Amino acid sequence: MIDLVAVQHRFGANLAVAQLTLHVAPGEIYGLIGPDGAGKTTTLRITAGLLDPGSGTVRLGGKDPFHDPAARELLGYMPQQYSLYGDLSVAENLAFFREMYCLTRQAFGDRRDRLLHLTRLAPFKDRRASALSGGMYKKLALACALLHEPKVLLLDEPTTGVDPVSRRELWDLLRAFLAEGMAIALATPYMDEAARCHRAGMLYRGALLAEGAPGALVAAFPHPVFALHGDRDALEATLARDPDVLAFTPAGAELRVVIRRGCQARVVGALAASGATAAPAKATFEDLFLASVRERARSAA
Repeated sequence: MIDLVAVQHRFGANLAVAQLTLHVAPGEIYGLIGPDGAGKTTTLRITAGLLDPGSGTVRLGGKDPFHDPAARELLGYMPQQYSLYGDLSVAENLAFFREMYCLTRQAFGDRRDRLLHLTRLAPFKDRRASALSGGMYKKLALACALLHEPKVLLLDEPTTGVDPVSRRELWDLLRAFLAEGMAIALATPYMDEAARCHRAGMLYRGALLAEGAPGALVAAFPHPVFALHGDRDALEATLARDPDVLAFTPAGAELRVVIRRGCQARVVGALAASGATAAPAKATFEDLFLASVRERARSAA
């Protein structure tokens, strides 16, 4: 289990994580969803005991990672940066982590073979890490983080730079370990990955805008969404000036726009008068996030 309560962390003169309460239960995957600079990596590093929270508490399985070495034994951490030894092969990197985790030869052999099978890296065990594709490298990094069978797994943007097939395989791997009762906290900038999580928290400028089951968050979203067709440049200029437009984003040949509840008749009417066409659309997690960010920014202003 992961518990962060009222965490604050300063990076220089800036407050990197302003206020954050996070709970992740065994058998649950929690997604920290947000753009670059939102505080996702800072949050995971605080959870791992790598950054001082400044104030608040952090617990891994009820243990304090800053003062109790046993907490580190519960933790598997996969950082965003490439951190394996490129000159070592797949097998040699796993052997290195075996020494780090002080595993017996028997335990290491069984776990290594299982992880190589699950990640489909067995045919490439003699290939250097630097020669692996992006997806294969991420799977090796995940295998290294899982070698000691942690109860808590922290993943910092594990699918960034990964091809679609490897991305799906990584998520299949996570589901397999969830079934064993692992608690997983995952950071990602991809809004579509929110739907793969049991719960998701929308993180922006170090604060949670909302959290909950992704489907429930979208279902409770009160503002209507429309798909617009027309002159893209003219539409964007018009939408940017309208205070009742909460968000808009390109989607193929159309623009998706979120309009404040109760104001859709006026906004759509004005757009129609300029020659644009608008059709109701189903809200997505991305619509929810973009609208929440804009409302937060307006409130702060």
